[in-house]
Amino acid sequence: MAGLFNNLLVLFFVFQNICLGFRSPLSVFKRYKDTTRSFSSECLGSDQPVISLGLSDFALDIRMPGVTPKQSDTYLCMSVPLPMDDEAYVVDFKPHASMDTVHHMLLFGCNEPSSTENYWDCDEGTCKDKSNILYAWARNAPPTRLPKGVGFRVGGETGGRFFVLQVHYGDISAFRDKHKDCSGVTLHLTHQKQPLIAGMYLMMSVNTVIPPGEKAVDADIACHYKRFPMHLFAYRVHTHRLGKVVSGYRVRNGQWTLIGRQSPQLPQAFYPVEHLVDVSYDDILAARCVFSGEGRTTETHIGGTANDEMCNFYIMYYMEAKHAVSYMTCTQNANPEMFRNIPQEANVPIPIVSDMLKMTHGHHEETKDTDESSLLHQAKKEEEEILEQDFHIEEAVVWPGLDLKLGQVSGLALDAENNLVIFHRGDHVWDENSFDSTFVYQQRGLGPIQQNTILVLNPSNAKLLHSLGKNLFYLPHGLSIDKNGNYWVTDVALHQVFKLEPDKKEPLLTLGIALQPGSDKNHFCQPTDVAVDPNTGSIYVSDGYCNSRIIQFSPNGLYMRQWGEETSLGRAKPGQFRIPHSLALVPDFSQLCVADRENGRIQCFRLETGEFIREIKHKSFGRELFAVSYVPGLLFAVNGMPYPGEAEPVQGFVMNFSTGEIIDTFIPLRKSFEMPHDVVASEDKTVFVGDVRARAVWKFASTEKMEHRSVKKAGIEVQEIKESEKIVGSRLKNNPESTDPVKKQEKQHLVQQHTSSGVSFVLITTLLIIPVIVLLAILLFIRWRKTTVCGGDGEHKLDSSSGRVLGRLRGKGSGGLNLGNFFASHKSYSRKGFDRVSTEGSDQEKDEDEGTDSEEECSAPPPPPAPSSS
Repeated sequence: MAGLFNNLLVLFFVFQNICLGFRSPLSVFKRYKDTTRSFSSECLGSDQPVISLGLSDFALDIRMPGVTPKQSDTYLCMSVPLPMDDEAYVVDFKPHASMDTVHHMLLFGCNEPSSTENYWDCDEGTCKDKSNILYAWARNAPPTRLPKGVGFRVGGETGGRFFVLQVHYGDISAFRDKHKDCSGVTLHLTHQKQPLIAGMYLMMSVNTVIPPGEKAVDADIACHYKRFPMHLFAYRVHTHRLGKVVSGYRVRNGQWTLIGRQSPQLPQAFYPVEHLVDVSYDDILAARCVFSGEGRTTETHIGGTANDEMCNFYIMYYMEAKHAVSYMTCTQNANPEMFRNIPQEANVPIPIVSDMLKMTHGHHEETKDTDESSLLHQAKKEEEEILEQDFHIEEAVVWPGLDLKLGQVSGLALDAENNLVIFHRGDHVWDENSFDSTFVYQQRGLGPIQQNTILVLNPSNAKLLHSLGKNLFYLPHGLSIDKNGNYWVTDVALHQVFKLEPDKKEPLLTLGIALQPGSDKNHFCQPTDVAVDPNTGSIYVSDGYCNSRIIQFSPNGLYMRQWGEETSLGRAKPGQFRIPHSLALVPDFSQLCVADRENGRIQCFRLETGEFIREIKHKSFGRELFAVSYVPGLLFAVNGMPYPGEAEPVQGFVMNFSTGEIIDTFIPLRKSFEMPHDVVASEDKTVFVGDVRARAVWKFASTEKMEHRSVKKAGIEVQEIKESEKIVGSRLKNNPESTDPVKKQEKQHLVQQHTSSGVSFVLITTLLIIPVIVLLAILLFIRWRKTTVCGGDGEHKLDSSSGRVLGRLRGKGSGGLNLGNFFASHKSYSRKGFDRVSTEGSDQEKDEDEGTDSEEECSAPPPPPAPSSS
C-alpha cells in the first residue's frame, strides 16, 4: 500500500512540473489582462485582446484605442507588449479596417516602442531600436498571407517583445460625426515551432541625388547574397512622390529573374511574388528605383521628410528554422556595370490614373465624384454576377452581316464604341502558291490589295461606318485596337506589324522588315497577332507561323524581350508553341493568353516577364485552337475542323477565366463554320466570329435567363424574359428610321429562330393559350348570336355553324389548327405576319414566304481551298 502511495505521489509531482512548464494562453491572458490599457466602449472586441485558440495557439487583438484624427494625413501609432516571455510564432493576420477611414496600416516588431502612451503621433517614431515590418494592409491591395508552415518568430531570446501598429488616416471626412476608430489587426500566434521562419530583406539606396528637372534618374542597389538559401514570397516598394517604378531581381549566372515590379504611387502593401523565387549562396539581389525630377527647382536627396526621397525594396522571405535570420539589409551597389543588362521593363514607368493617385496619398479629393475602391468593388461584383448568370450563346439571326461580300476574313476587333472592325484580304488569297520553302512571299507581282481591308461596321445593323487600308497590305492576318483607338495589324506576306490611326493612310509605327522573314530582334516570320497593354503601352507580338515566340516591345517599338520555343517531340511543354496564333490580353490579372494553335491549347503568361502561369486544354478543343478573346471573367475561343476520324466538332467555347472550365459552346444556325479564324467578344457577351474559308462574320448573343431582373418603366415592372427581344430592341433603337413593317419582319425572324432552335417556356405557353382563348371566344360569340337571333332553332344551327368554323380552323388538307388560314378567310383581315403562329409551320414553309438564308445568298463565290496555315 505504501508503495502505491509513493508511486502516486511521484506522478503528482511530475504532472505539477509539466503544468508549471507550460503556460496555457488562458494563464497568459490572466497575467496580460492586468497590464492592458482601457479602450473605448466603441471598440468592440478590444476588451479581450488575448483569445485562446487551443492548447498551443492564441489570438492577439491589436487595435487603435478609440481615436479620432483631427486632420487628414495623420499617422497614429500604438504598441502592445507580447503577452508572454516564451518564444512564439505569428502565422496569420486578420485586418480590421475600412478603406472609408483608413488609408493603410503597418505592423512592426521591436523591443522598445518610441512612446509608452496609449497612442502617439508617429512623427515621434515607431520604435527606439531596430524594427521589422511584419504586416501591411492598404486599400485596394491584397493582404499579406504567409505560406503554410511559415511564421514570424517573436519573443524568447531573439524575437521582438512589442508590436507597434501604425495607422495612416488619409481623408478624415468620414470622422465628421466624431466617432472613434478602432482599426487594427488580429494576430494568430502559436507556441508550436514552425519549420520555416519568415524574415525581411530591405534593399535601400542611401546616396541618390535627383537633379531638378531631370526626366529619369536611376537609383541602383545590388548585393551578393552570402547566407543559407531563402525563398521569397512577397515584396513591397517604397518611394515618395518622385518615384515612378521600383523593380527587384535575382541575378544568377547573368540571368535576371523578376521578384516584383510595382509603381510606388499605388497602395504600398506587400504584394505576392507570383512565382516563388529562391536565392542561394553567391546570387546577386538587385533593385532599381526610377525617379523624375521634373517640377523640382532644387536637388532632391534621400531622407525622411516629404520633400526628400526614398528608394526601398522590401522582400519577405522564409528560411529553414535552424538557419533563419529575421532581418537583412543591402544599401550598396556592388556591381554598377551589371545594370547595363537590367531588363528594359525596369525603366518603363507604370502609369497611374489620377483618381488612384489621389487615393494613394490620402487627399480630400478621394471622396469626391467616384471612389476608385468602390469602382473596383463594383467591377468584382459584376464579374461575379457574370459567372453566376445562366446564359447560352446563340446566333443573332436578324443580324445582316452574314450577307457582306468579303475576302478571307483574318481578324476582328471592337473599338471603344463597340463597333465591329473587320480585317480581310480582299481579292488576295493565301494558298499553296503564296510562299516558297524559306517563307518568302511569291506573289508580289499582284501588288498590294486594291480594296479597303479594314472595315468598321455598326454592330447592330452591319452598316459600313468607315473603311481604310487600301494599297497597304498583301496578306492581312491579326488585328487589335489599343485604348487610344489605334489599329494594330500584322501582315504575314510582308512579315511586319503596323500601327494605324483610323483617319490616316500611312502607318504611325512599323515593326519588321518588309518582305524579309527572320528570327532576330528586327525581323518577324509570318507574325500572327498583336496586343497592347492599356496600362504600360507595351506591345506584344505573336511570331508566328515559322517562329515560335512572343516578342515584347516598348510603347515606341524598342525590343524588350521574347519568350517561347518550338514544340519538342512528345507532349508540348509550357512555353513551347506550334503556331502562336492569337493573343488575348488580360489587364485585370496582368496576363497574356495565347492560342497555341497546333497544340490545341491556351497558354497564359505573366505580362512583365513572360513567365508561364497556366495551360487551358480540353478534349473538345480537338487538335487546333485558332483564337481566344477575353472579357472580365470569361474567355471565348474557337477551334479548327476535326482531323479525319476524329469527332470533336468545330465550334465556339465560353470558359470561366479563373478555372478554365467550359461553361458553354456555340455554333451558327445559318451556314456552318468552315475555318473560324478569329473571335472577339464584348462585356455584354455579344460575340463575333470571322471565318477565313467561309469569308463570313457571324454575330452571336447571349440568351440569358433574366427572370430575376426587372426594369421599372413608368412605375410598371417590365420583366426581361428573352434575350431575343433585347436584340430586336437594340437594333430598333439604333435605327430610329425603322418602320412598322420592318419591325414585324424582324419579329417573324425571331419566331423562326425560336421554332428551329428551341423557344422559352413563356413563349410556348403563350402560343398554346392564345388559340384556345380565341376558339372559346368564337364559340361563345356564335352561341350568343344564334340564341338571340334564331330563338329555339339556335341549338340545331349552332352545330352546323360549329362544323363550318372548325372546318376553317383545320385548314386545307390538314388535321391541325391553322389560325392564319381561318382569319385570312375574312376580307377585312390582313394575314401578313400571322402565319408564323401556325402550329403546323415548318422551316420549309418559312423559307418559301421570306426567302432563303442559303450559303450562296450570304457569301461571295466559294474561294479556292485555303491551306491550314491560313
